Formats: sequence, structure tokens, C-alpha cells
Amino acid sequence: MSHINIYCDESNHLESSGSNIMVLGAVYCPTDKRKSVCERIQDIKSKHGLSAEFEIKWTKVSASKIEFYKDLVDYFYDDDDLGFRAVIADKDTLDHERHGQTHDEWYYKMYFQLLSVVLNPENKYYIYLDIKDTQGARKVQKLQEVLCSNFYDFNQQIIKRVQQIRSEESNLVQLADLLIGAIQASKREDATNTGKLELIEQIKHRTGYSLKRNTLPKEYKTNLFYWLGS
Repeated sequence: MSHINIYCDESNHLESSGSNIMVLGAVYCPTDKRKSVCERIQDIKSKHGLSAEFEIKWTKVSASKIEFYKDLVDYFYDDDDLGFRAVIADKDTLDHERHGQTHDEWYYKMYFQLLSVVLNPENKYYIYLDIKDTQGARKVQKLQEVLCSNFYDFNQQIIKRVQQIRSEESNLVQLADLLIGAIQASKREDATNTGKLELIEQIKHRTGYSLKRNTLPKEYKTNLFYWLGS
């Protein structure tokens, strides 16, 4: 039995937002490795002259900081303790009325799609979500209910905790933000930021994937699922 921390982030999850592509992402590692992972990320920041409080974000990727972000991506792919999964959905294809659901209900279904491949009933999980809005507490409670119900984990023996945290306080939530940003941007044809384009190519090189299609379900390091509706 292992104890696993899962750090989740999301992009364009609201029904109306700046993009039709929603990405939910999760970075995960053994609970007892969290401290060493965070220390290694801090070392990379220090190497590039960045403060310990510097927030890793996809929106901050630029040509001037590309070497820092490339080192960070290399570290992620070199550390066997770290894994990543993302679910990508085109919101333009949604027909909630046809499926008798609200957007929120669909959102929780997508979170189940995200985590169902990661969770193993033999382990115990601690799930952390970035605080996005004032509905966060309700979202956390509902997500735990959905996950526990689907895994028949009514006594919370598998999913021990679902908790909000602030992204600026967690290097691993920030890492999830970086990776889902790259996945989302890889779908766009109009990207012009040379730093971001270079980082996307770095991730493609390290994974051997185009980032535009599903990976095998058992892929650990970069597990991608493009939801096509049902």
C-alpha cells in the first residue's frame, strides 16, 4: 500500500471562458517524496537566479526564462516518482440538454475521468486542488462525494482527503499549471510566443508524443485523454 499526493489544476473549465478547450490536469507523487521534489524545484529556481517565491506558471513562460522552464521540464521527466495525467475536452461539442446534465455535473464527470486512471484501490490518496473561485469549498465537497461514490469508498479509505490549496504555495500545483498550459497551447495554431513554442517542442521531445492525441491508458509520465463526448 502506498500513500499518494495528487495536485490538480484546470484551465477554461467554466461554461463560458476564453477558449473552447478545457484541460484538467493532475501531477502526482508518493507522499513521502513530496518534500524532496519541492526541494529539487527550489534548487532549479536558485540555479536560474529566481527567488523561492517565484510562481511557476504557463503564462509566465517567455524566451528570457526558457532555460529555467526547460530545466524544470527535464527534471519532471527524469524523476520517476512524478507522473502527470490530463483530460482535454472541446466545449463546443457539449450538448448538456441532450444528456440531461448541467455543466457542473459534466465537470465532475470529467474530474472522474481524470482521476479514475490514477487511483488504485490498494493505495491511499490525498488530493489537492487549486483555489479558483468562491465556489471552491462546495466544489471540493462535491468532488469527494463523486469520487468516493464511484469507487465505493464510502468510508474514505482510498480517498483520504480532497482539499483546496493556493497555487502560489505549492510548486506541484504550479507544475500542473505549466503542463496543462503546454497541452492546451499545443492545440492552437496561432501561438507566437517563442519561449512557449520551444517548451512545447521540449515536452514533445521528452515524451515522444505529439500531445494532440490519446496516449495508452497505462502511460504514467504523460497520460493524455481527449474526451470526444458520450
